[in-house]
Amino acid sequence: MVGGWFVGPQEVRVSVVELKNRGGDTEKMTINLGVVDLGQIDLLVQEGFYSNRSDLIRTAIRNQLASHADTVKQTVARRTLAVGLQHYGVADLKRIQASGQTLHIRALGLVRIATDVSPTLARAAIESVSVLGAFQCSEVVRKALADRIS
Repeated sequence: MVGGWFVGPQEVRVSVVELKNRGGDTEKMTINLGVVDLGQIDLLVQEGFYSNRSDLIRTAIRNQLASHADTVKQTVARRTLAVGLQHYGVADLKRIQASGQTLHIRALGLVRIATDVSPTLARAAIESVSVLGAFQCSEVVRKALADRIS
């Protein structure tokens, strides 16, 4: 899938890698369940329907996402979100900075800012960051962009 850097009225095309659900690309989350729901989950695990609690929860979430797939696709298109993995390195950000424009990052998935990107370069090249998923960057870059991350 191809997404873009949104820099004012122009759009600079960049390559975006669509993420597949792989075991290594996970984020941990915590949920609170009532004891009855938890007991029912444990029963299904004991009966062999699922290998563990996490397996049931992942399956339930995937089923819900599949049932809403059309809505997700329409919303992604309406919000002009890049879907998948976006990686921005020093060269990418310097190219945007040299053009005299700034980057508006809007993505669903994973956005990475290379570890060698300085806070100064990040602030000069990146106007805003909105990520549904995960945003990975160095702590100093995250602090430099704190007022631009929504």
